[in-house]
Amino acid sequence: MDLGPYTSFIATSYLAAALVVVLLIVWIAIDYRTQKARLRALEDSGISRRSGRSATDIP
Repeated sequence: MDLGPYTSFIATSYLAAALVVVLLIVWIAIDYRTQKARLRALEDSGISRRSGRSATDIP
C-alpha cells in the first residue's frame, strides 16, 4: 500500500488519534476509581445514597 508523499502525515494523524483515545480511556478509568472512592468514603461516614432506599423507606 503506497500512500504517496503524505505517508508521514497520515501515520502521524493515526498515531495522534490513537493516543487521544488511549488518554481518554485512562482518564475515565482514573475518574471512575476516584468517584468510587468518594462514594465509599461518604457511605462509611454514614451518608447513604437515595437510590439505595426502597419506596417504603421514604417518609
